[in-house]
Amino acid sequence: MTLRVAFDRSALPSGIDVSSSSLRFLPARLRAHRRQRGTRWRRLTAGRQALLALAHLRCGRTYGQLAAGFGIGTTTAYRYVTEAVELLAELAPDLATAMKTAAQKVFVILDGTLLPIDRIAADRPFYSGKHKRHGMNVQVLADPHGRLLWASPALPGAVHDIRAARTHGIIGALADAGLPCRADKGYQGASGTVRVPFRGRWDRLSPGQQAVNRSHARIRALGEQAMATLKTWRLLRKLRCSAIRITNIVRAVLTLHLTCSK
Repeated sequence: MTLRVAFDRSALPSGIDVSSSSLRFLPARLRAHRRQRGTRWRRLTAGRQALLALAHLRCGRTYGQLAAGFGIGTTTAYRYVTEAVELLAELAPDLATAMKTAAQKVFVILDGTLLPIDRIAADRPFYSGKHKRHGMNVQVLADPHGRLLWASPALPGAVHDIRAARTHGIIGALADAGLPCRADKGYQGASGTVRVPFRGRWDRLSPGQQAVNRSHARIRALGEQAMATLKTWRLLRKLRCSAIRITNIVRAVLTLHLTCSK
């Protein structure tokens, strides 16, 4: 169930689409966090802080816009959002936990996506030659229905998918679990349980190889749904923050998605 929540200030849009599960889950976690820290007073209630963080993640609103919309200072808006994001990131499943869930599936789909970032030409480690833009490489595991299971920490965009998968230990984890995996040509040489399409020009492949590639492409297309799920959170469509904060943002979004999809 999705609710459209209205703001009380003209500096922000009339509302954001957030699930009722998110509106229950995040405030409850923030209240528990405040009790643990012994916080006595805040400018915003836990519910309003949750809404602030959701507006940032879902709509990609800047701290200045959030500050104006919620009647607080820009520094306070930054601190409240960061606190909520870090809290959510700590709750995100690691690869080992995700593999336990994935082990119940017939197979999984592995793919990489580039999250665009605001960088200049001099920042070569963040430039992806494949996508012709600066960004961060995130690896995603999806189930056979295209549902998001796990998202990796972010690496600079210049890192190729196969190297990223090896860095995160994804290929080894899949092999240890004996779990079949479908991936694109960017994972050539992965071996283990990872299956990729046949290489070469389409007209030079045998009819049998063409049929295999067509079937493989239909399966992999479902993995695009997991990518789309990540990018419904508009902040991930154009990140303007420090690169070291992007992993926490991805993990926070993953936590919210998995919580809301239960």
